[in-house]
Amino acid sequence: MSLSAMVLALTMTVSYGPQSMDVLPGDGGRRPGVFLVHGGWWSEGDKSALASVARRFSALGYAVFNLNYRLSGTARWPAQRDDTIGAIEHARRNAARYRFDPSRYVLVGFSAGGHVAASVGVDDRRPPGLRGVVGFSPVSSPRLAYDTGGRLGRSARALAGCSPRVCPRVWRSMEVAEHADPGDPPMLAFHAAGEFVPPAHSLPLRPLAEVRVLPGAGHSTRLYGMRSVSRAAEKWIKSII
Repeated sequence: MSLSAMVLALTMTVSYGPQSMDVLPGDGGRRPGVFLVHGGWWSEGDKSALASVARRFSALGYAVFNLNYRLSGTARWPAQRDDTIGAIEHARRNAARYRFDPSRYVLVGFSAGGHVAASVGVDDRRPPGLRGVVGFSPVSSPRLAYDTGGRLGRSARALAGCSPRVCPRVWRSMEVAEHADPGDPPMLAFHAAGEFVPPAHSLPLRPLAEVRVLPGAGHSTRLYGMRSVSRAAEKWIKSII
């Protein structure tokens, strides 16, 4: 049996609240954890988009949690952040079952999921043990997305359920930089210079966040698919966890 097939065979799908996630337990005792948060404009997609990413981190020796969260067509912000916190809390309660060390975990988010992951990172209610957040094209500023317009701007408005003029407090709650504090876990953000989620989304998070800008227009999982990028992320995670 190939390594990929063995990892797939070990995968269990579990429920937390109304959501579900795929868990790839740690191997050989409790292992540090990686929580994966998928993208999709906050309104579409699910954990299946990151199945190969989950297998990769499992092969590296982590306990992996590939989670779903409520989409904006079902629930407005902050349901997505709260569901992610709920997934972490579930994993912590069941740490022995999942062979997971709850004192050492990271969040890895893609596009809209990068926004959700970063929002957990700067939230005072984040469960203990979070060592860092990695984002691939994270939409860290929904307000910037709204001001820019296009599909991403419309998606940000759908997430809030209103315009910034009508509900400014909701929009402020969605802005990662508004809540960042020097004591928060570090972040690493990857953006392509020419993509539709530009580096300007993450630059306000410096120095908490290290922002790496790459040439081209690759977005989200396409960035992760660049071997130099995925290796850089893996190296960074290993250094903090």
